[in-house]
Amino acid sequence: MSRNVTVGLDGSSESRAAAEWAAREAKLRGLPLRLVHVWAPVPEPMAQAPLLGAETQQHWSERIPRETADGLRLRHSGAHIEVEQISGRPMDALPEVSKDAELLVLGSRGLSGLGGFLVGSVGMAVIAHTETPVVLVRAGEQASDEHEPGPAGTPSAATPYRPVVLGLDAAHSDDTVITFAFEEASRRGTALKVVHGWNLPPYFAYGLPADPELNAERGRQEAAALAAVLRPWRQKYPDVEVVEASHSGSPANQVIDASREASLVVVGRRIRRSPLGAHIGSVTHAVLHHATAPVAVVAHG
Repeated sequence: MSRNVTVGLDGSSESRAAAEWAAREAKLRGLPLRLVHVWAPVPEPMAQAPLLGAETQQHWSERIPRETADGLRLRHSGAHIEVEQISGRPMDALPEVSKDAELLVLGSRGLSGLGGFLVGSVGMAVIAHTETPVVLVRAGEQASDEHEPGPAGTPSAATPYRPVVLGLDAAHSDDTVITFAFEEASRRGTALKVVHGWNLPPYFAYGLPADPELNAERGRQEAAALAAVLRPWRQKYPDVEVVEASHSGSPANQVIDASREASLVVVGRRIRRSPLGAHIGSVTHAVLHHATAPVAVVAHG
């Protein structure tokens, strides 16, 4: 199958928001959009019930992707949309179907009254076991959310994109994650804000007197390390404005704060082959749950 942007679809409001985001991303990449609807067959005893029979289940399983595709074609002129139905568990099927995709897009419920996501066990399992980049899109996400406000401060999808935010550990950077972030910023014609957080010296945690000069020196070292990592990327992507933000404190909190003015947040996930555990990482886990922009998780070695 040709390369594509794949979205997991289940008919929920969050998966519809993910499908809309995926359609816009597919256009930016010049790729077809594939809607994948994964459904679990009704157990045989339940399949005999009049309201939950096999024909009823088949009707709804076919209607969800068909109606979604029809709506996307109306709203995204010229989009090439493919529909695929798979029987099984989403946490097993989606990592498999994403192997020939450039991107897998999933929906996630917004936290009521608070910014951010509510990532369920299925979403976390898919992220943990998918080596294709995965983007989480919260319910209610609108195209205008990714753009700067209009002249009167009103939401608009016709204004320039907000920056792409990359959460980066300068001491353990990975080319795959950095490339993804620069490519996304370049496609959007926007800046890339690189956020790097570092911990304070140990004496701070024990309540000992702070040494301002030592802290300042540590800050200069961390900023220099970040600049060194990004220098070749600035040369490779001269069209992308790079904003470096290196500050002491929680890396997760800094990325979450930056997400409020971002069109997309990019974080990494180290691939681990052990069958035990989710293997997502504490910073990425926190960003997934609390960022207010779509979050791309890029797996790397």
